[in-house]
Amino acid sequence: MWKYARKNGYTIVTKDSDFNELAISRGSPPKIIWIKIGNCRVNDIVQLLKENHHGMIEFLEDEFSAIFEI
Repeated sequence: MWKYARKNGYTIVTKDSDFNELAISRGSPPKIIWIKIGNCRVNDIVQLLKENHHGMIEFLEDEFSAIFEI
């Protein structure tokens, strides 16, 4: 998944800390949006993404940032 995202210019949105560790050790791309909430419903994640929309856009436009935590 990491290699595919890197090759195709995708951003990985995940709740898995392993991708955070990969971003630290391997660098960007791909960029990582790390959702740091416990067990929840899909609708909770959708709401979280909506609430952080502007921050995510700024993150994606920043060439020096690799991880965005929400």
